[in-house]
Amino acid sequence: MLEGEFGYIGNLLGDLVISAERAQDEAKESNITTDERLSQLLVHGILHIIGYDHDDPDNEESCSEDYIEMEKKSLELLNIIEPNKELSFF
Repeated sequence: MLEGEFGYIGNLLGDLVISAERAQDEAKESNITTDERLSQLLVHGILHIIGYDHDDPDNEESCSEDYIEMEKKSLELLNIIEPNKELSFF
């Protein structure tokens, strides 16, 4: 990442890769638009890159402070970029 045309850019935090096909499938399963699912994945990925983390939400014992904090920040950001204010955390 430090080579080529943009090699001068420093302090890179990481890469965020989203599968458009998988996002489309997940959107259909969740009855939301592909754009809404992409917004969820983008916010989720960026929060991980900057240090947020969470436990497995399917695990009944894992409603940790980290999970709650990441959910709160995700909803805050989703409400800024998404017209659908009912869109959930993940």
